[in-house]
Amino acid sequence: MKKSLLNVTVNSPDALRLARWWADALDGEILAENEGWFVIVSLGEGRPGLAFQKVESVSSGSRLHLDFGVDDMNAAVEGLVAAGATLIAERSMPGVTWTTLADPDGNEFCVAEHG
Repeated sequence: MKKSLLNVTVNSPDALRLARWWADALDGEILAENEGWFVIVSLGEGRPGLAFQKVESVSSGSRLHLDFGVDDMNAAVEGLVAAGATLIAERSMPGVTWTTLADPDGNEFCVAEHG
């Protein structure tokens, strides 16, 4: 049986606000709001979606981590920071450079150029 990732789910005290932020940041579309308790964002056909589940408080346990490939890392990072992301660090190792950011709720994610 083939298995596909459908959604990556993020817990948030304000799921709708965070879903809207990510939909805007990634040119996605909100498919379902479910009165703000479980919001689904489509990133395009054939791609996994993002889901945001309302919780009373976010646990301090391990956090979700997303990695994104982009064509122009500098432009992508500038756009995300302008939209409300926080720059955490510029990182590199032989053959790859990436930037770690955090969304408005503090969930970290990385951006690197394709190739």
